[in-house]
Amino acid sequence: MSVTILKGTVVSAPALGRLDVTEGGYLVAEAGRIAGVFPALPGQYAGAAVEDYGDALILQSFADLHLHAPQYPMLGMGMDLPLLEWLNTYTFPTEARFADPDYAREIYRKLARELIENGTTRVCMFSSLHREATLILMEELEKAGVTGYVGKVNMDQNGIPSLQEETAVSKRETLLWLEQSRRFRHVKPILTPRFTPSCTDELMVFLGELAVERGLPIQSHLSENWRELQWVKELHPGCDRYWETYAKYSLWNSRTLMAHCVWSDQQEREAMAKAGVTAVHCPDSNQNLCSGVAPVRVMLKEGMQVALGSDIAGGDHLSMFDVIAASIRASKARRILDNWGTDFLTVAEGWYLGTSAGAAFFGQRPGFAPGNRLHAVVLEDGDLPQPHPLTAAERLERAVYRRQRGAIKAVWSEGRKVFSAG
Repeated sequence: MSVTILKGTVVSAPALGRLDVTEGGYLVAEAGRIAGVFPALPGQYAGAAVEDYGDALILQSFADLHLHAPQYPMLGMGMDLPLLEWLNTYTFPTEARFADPDYAREIYRKLARELIENGTTRVCMFSSLHREATLILMEELEKAGVTGYVGKVNMDQNGIPSLQEETAVSKRETLLWLEQSRRFRHVKPILTPRFTPSCTDELMVFLGELAVERGLPIQSHLSENWRELQWVKELHPGCDRYWETYAKYSLWNSRTLMAHCVWSDQQEREAMAKAGVTAVHCPDSNQNLCSGVAPVRVMLKEGMQVALGSDIAGGDHLSMFDVIAASIRASKARRILDNWGTDFLTVAEGWYLGTSAGAAFFGQRPGFAPGNRLHAVVLEDGDLPQPHPLTAAERLERAVYRRQRGAIKAVWSEGRKVFSAG
């Protein structure tokens, strides 16, 4: 049996707001699964090779539960526009370019590598509506060592001429994509109605039936901004709230991810908590597009599942270090908006949301729990000036807010070493 042993300052997030720290510790995995974190190496591993990283931080790698792969080329563009105008002006024309497989290959190879180099090993990702480009994306992610789910977008209305499918074509292409996706081991399909306004009733019925028949997960958008909510109400006057436009088509369960949820009211949040739907908080995007500030603290207190997403290219940072920092800042803005009636997120809580909370969607227990697949990063932070000898928690905080370029030295995904800085 293959054994991986990493030595360093091991830090993990076993619960919201809590960090487990083992200085000079050993993170041990057998056949790619974590056996435990130990202050001293157990005797049964005597003689096994140890990768000794000195005092470097050994951390959980990141889970990014909402990002748009074909928007990668337009990072940092159109940030002065609100959501719907941004989609029509920048997003849809950019995504239309992925009809070209060569272009898709070039972009997706770069994206997959950048994800790994930034320590993101698990994703739930939107592709475009193009089947071939979606398969290329899945292939490039798998080659790079990224695991998780990728969705071919379904969109048969309210697009632009170059980015919209006929309903019958969308159905046929989705079935063919699902069949062709079987060849991938670490990247699996997720059903992806872009959002309610993008799909006809017929297409939503089809996707809901497919989700039930094949037990497939689902990802989409929910209650991102006020104009979107009004539009959904016009399209579905029989639904009092946005979430019902998914639930009525069997697209609402514990394997559903809903990005944003900025304007989800208490009843919508209760429906999410009851069904086990995960809200994916995308703080950069929500601020860049002036969508609002999601009440994450309230969501957590109400028992909702909450994780984080970079939401590129509404979000302008691919690194989850930056997304975690943005989630903390957004929670402080929310505290001010709530007249100091809610608590902001701590660094430890933000770290949990960017690691353990996202990993839970893939069936993993929090932290470096025994039995989990090994997903880890090694981070060296010794070159930053220090006001005093730092604790591991202080080092982690600095990594979130002010890490150095090239600080990530190694990355493991699904038990495999997929990146080494040499």
